[in-house]
Amino acid sequence: MEVLHTAIAILAAILLIIRFKVDPVISLIISSVYLGLATGVGYTGTVTAITTGFGEIMAEVGLLIGFGVLTGSLLQATGTFRALVEVIAHRVGGKLPYAMSAALATIFPSIYVDVQVVLASPMARQAAPVIDKKRGLPWLAGAIGVGIFAGYVFVVPGLAAVAVAGLLDVPLGSYLVLGLPIGLATALLTTLLFRLILQTGYWKPATDIDENEAEHPDNPGHAAFLASHQVDAQPARRSGADADLDEDLAVDDVPAKALGLPLIVRLLPILVPLVLIATGTFAGLMEPDNPFVRFLGEYRLAFLGDANIALFIGLLLAFVIGRWSLGTDATGDALSSGFRTTGEILLITGIGGSLGAVITETGLEGTLADLFSADAGAPALVSILLAWVIAAVLHFAIGSVSVGAITAAGIIAPVVASTGVDPVVIGLAIASGAMFALHVNSNFFWMFKSLLGLSTQGALKTLTATTSLGALVSLPMVLALGLVM
Repeated sequence: MEVLHTAIAILAAILLIIRFKVDPVISLIISSVYLGLATGVGYTGTVTAITTGFGEIMAEVGLLIGFGVLTGSLLQATGTFRALVEVIAHRVGGKLPYAMSAALATIFPSIYVDVQVVLASPMARQAAPVIDKKRGLPWLAGAIGVGIFAGYVFVVPGLAAVAVAGLLDVPLGSYLVLGLPIGLATALLTTLLFRLILQTGYWKPATDIDENEAEHPDNPGHAAFLASHQVDAQPARRSGADADLDEDLAVDDVPAKALGLPLIVRLLPILVPLVLIATGTFAGLMEPDNPFVRFLGEYRLAFLGDANIALFIGLLLAFVIGRWSLGTDATGDALSSGFRTTGEILLITGIGGSLGAVITETGLEGTLADLFSADAGAPALVSILLAWVIAAVLHFAIGSVSVGAITAAGIIAPVVASTGVDPVVIGLAIASGAMFALHVNSNFFWMFKSLLGLSTQGALKTLTATTSLGALVSLPMVLALGLVM
């Protein structure tokens, strides 16, 4: 019966979120309470499981999420992201879609996804006619979409990546070492495949671009109009909304002192933690008598390579750079913005841990252990596929990549040890599935559509298509990893 009640609880959460527009936090708590009471965990046991599960996941990832979001807010305030995008645009030319997807997937997962699309969209719209007069806008839009979410789910400190790793008790260093190449490869291969799809006539500017936008093909400033009239491409005229957006993002809003800092210095809050975590992970794989380990000290490496310490060092660097270049007030404003975002993320992540704890108490572990049992070979692949499907279905239904991934991880965490598959592989399978088909039930979808001047159909053809393609592209990589681990 625990399987039936678990299914009812999950379906109820999905229905509450989608049909009745109930906040995911409330929906998941209701489902957790129902599941505990319906399966005989009891009143006290249910409350204990919910609170204990919340506390345990906060101990795992609470500081990581907080440090990551605050660092991202400070980076945004110093104009780091915009500066990097502009450097990439000037240096790579027609390869801009690949460069943007790679940068979004590997360098900026610490910045929240909404902020990334706000900052990347103006550059994409300006560069689109130069990249490709007919297909530049959808190509860049697709590259942005898959780059953001490949980083979000595969690359530490992406919030979904951190949450999944925490729920499955996977060391962040291991997740980073394996997830980073998968995330980068997913972003680049998807961008390439989407380019080939666009060459088939898949994109229809007349219906795929918002007719009210300056970028609509009937507007003389748009790339599609220029192509059809054989006029040299010029950057599209800016709509009123975009003019306001550009004004908000103008470099004048960033103090000259911050703009004067070399970009590599502004990137240190991201680069230093990544190097520390990776170094600590590799050092942990070495023998204690290894000269490198002896020189730096085993315990020092473990301390500095701990993700909490590494991300805190990154936050300190961002804070110092912010105070020096932005001043006290602007730095405080950036941190306040980060704190507002952190609260929501921490709560939903913690509730995902609560649901997982209640599932553990129901005794479902024994039932699912048989389903997930994997001695070797094919059964292991079945476990990976099942984790992928659960995450994909949850994301498609709920509309949030993070909620889908967290819920899937919460469901699978109690039985992951019985699958016979390395937990990091199961985590990456969940990450891959959670990317699948971001669509109209996501707030990000509508922000993406508006910022890039697309129709609903155009957003489906870019964001939904590339996230689906990215999930399918990354799945074979995860399956291959499962065969060798």
